Formats: sequence, structure tokens, C-alpha cells
Amino acid sequence: MRVLQILVSFFLLGAQSISVNAENALDTVLMGDDAGCKVGPLEQFGRYLGDWNIEDEALSPDGTAWVQGSGARWNFTCVGGGIAIQDFWMPNPTVANPEPGVGTNLRMYEPETGDWNVAWTATRTPGFTHIRARQDTAGNIVMHYVAPKLSPARRITFFTPTETGWNWVLELSFDGEQTWKPVYKIDATLRK
Repeated sequence: MRVLQILVSFFLLGAQSISVNAENALDTVLMGDDAGCKVGPLEQFGRYLGDWNIEDEALSPDGTAWVQGSGARWNFTCVGGGIAIQDFWMPNPTVANPEPGVGTNLRMYEPETGDWNVAWTATRTPGFTHIRARQDTAGNIVMHYVAPKLSPARRITFFTPTETGWNWVLELSFDGEQTWKPVYKIDATLRK
């Protein structure tokens, strides 16, 4: 129910911004104010606010080596002064793929459960993916796909940021989530 209330509020704030000029439209929906996403539970993903350069690597199909990716830009923004955190994934072009797909997540905290509900969509995988996340005792955020259910099972871990940036890993499980195998890694550093 809270997710629906947040989405309705977000829609109403967005509709309200249509009537203002472009110069202050983002300020009207409080997208220029990060303070609400840097306190309390929202700080869990609020720590990642900013514009990041991404270096990535994927496990080779035969599982014997890590292969450098083309990298990306990943921008995290506070929405509505603390309603949600939205990010924009923008991969760098490659020779084989000159127009990479882009994607966005909308991350909303559920105080009743202590979970994050994440809505993901991207140009290469249109539709809605529901992901649930929770901060673990080490301060990392662990995300699990809810719908659609994927086979093999997947989880993503955002590691606690350091002074130089943060890391992220995608893992697959082939044994009913008993063990996990890293298949894709990200290293994020702040864009200058």
C-alpha cells in the first residue's frame, strides 16, 4: 500500500511540475534537494547519490577469466526530498554495440518491513522488474529479484562506500540459493 501511495504522490508532484517553467521544474518536485535521502533509513541508498564513472568486468562464458567491459555512467538522484532514490544507468558505447541500452531504478524504502522495493526497467529489457533489497549487518545492501523470477537465481550486492567510491557484484546461484557465483563486477568512482 505504501508503494502505491508513493507512486501516486510522485505522479502528482510530476503533474504539478508541468505547469511551471523548465528553469525550476526539478526544484518544484524537490529533485534538487538531497537532504531527505541522507538521513535515517534512506541513507542506505542515499550514500550512493552522485554521478559515477563505472568500470566493469564480466566472467567469461567458460568461467575461466574476467573480461573488462566498456564501462558506464551511473547517476543516483534523490526524488521528492526523500520520497525515493532514482538512478539512471548509461552504458558507454562499444564498437560491437554503438547504441547501448539505458535503464533506471526507482528505489523506495518500506519502514514497516525494513526492505527496499526497487522498480527496474531498461531499453533492452522493456517491462517492469521488481527487486527487493535489505541492508545486511555489514552495511552492504543485498538485492534479490522478486518478479519476474529468473533462473538461475540472481542477487546483487552494493558494498559499503569508501572514500574513493564503491563496488557492486552480481552473483548467480545454480543450487537453490545455497551458494553464489560472481559473474559481473562494478567499480564506481565519482565523476569530476
